[in-house]
Amino acid sequence: MTPPRESATRLGVLVRHNALLMLREPGPLLSRMILPLVFMTLLRPLYLSAQGSTAGTEQAVVGTLVTFSLLALSISGNAILTERLGRTWDRLRGTPLHPAELLLGKAVPVLTALLAQQLLIIGFGVCVFGLRVPRPFLLLGVLLSWSCTLLALGALLGVLVRTMGELSAAYDIGGMLLSSVGGALVPLSVLPAWVADVAPVSPGYWAAHGLRAALAGDASTAAVACGTLFGVAVVCATLASVRLQGRSGRVVAL
Repeated sequence: MTPPRESATRLGVLVRHNALLMLREPGPLLSRMILPLVFMTLLRPLYLSAQGSTAGTEQAVVGTLVTFSLLALSISGNAILTERLGRTWDRLRGTPLHPAELLLGKAVPVLTALLAQQLLIIGFGVCVFGLRVPRPFLLLGVLLSWSCTLLALGALLGVLVRTMGELSAAYDIGGMLLSSVGGALVPLSVLPAWVADVAPVSPGYWAAHGLRAALAGDASTAAVACGTLFGVAVVCATLASVRLQGRSGRVVAL
């Protein structure tokens, strides 16, 4: 068994390394930060005219957050796929790194970026549009569970796809599909009935559901959404970890 201190040291080195890799190419990260604010500003008047001031502002913020955080799957997937294509995984086969350490080393910087994106959107909604957040810690719990889900989904994509083109198609098509079916961009009440029936299959549905509950101060509904999102995160993270292990349990070339 690896001593905890030794494992923590290796994990710290991996976190610093992966944070530097992300900061060296800040373009994708910056676009995922700036575009949601522009999108929300442009579409909010449409939501206001259809739903009124309070509901329209909430729909604009929640819809934008879920949609663009799903598109931010690219950050998580790219972090893994870039090193796969650079053959870094092959060199890791000869090291004492455990797959869980490798995933955590990638996860911490990406999780920080995802939370920063979502907090920026919420903060913009509060400061510019007057969004009310009656229970900040409840909202933070939903954001954390959603970020963990996105992180695990992105990691799974990163170990499954073979090229940047495949990854781009996966998060563009998948992200828009999951957010649309989940009722993020358009309320489920105005969509065809069959969409509402299949919506709970989408993690985006539970994210939007939990965020709306948190903004309404409904702790029990938000807790159910958080539990569902964490369940999805555990399943996806487990599948990604299994994919990183060969039959011998070592990190394998992908």
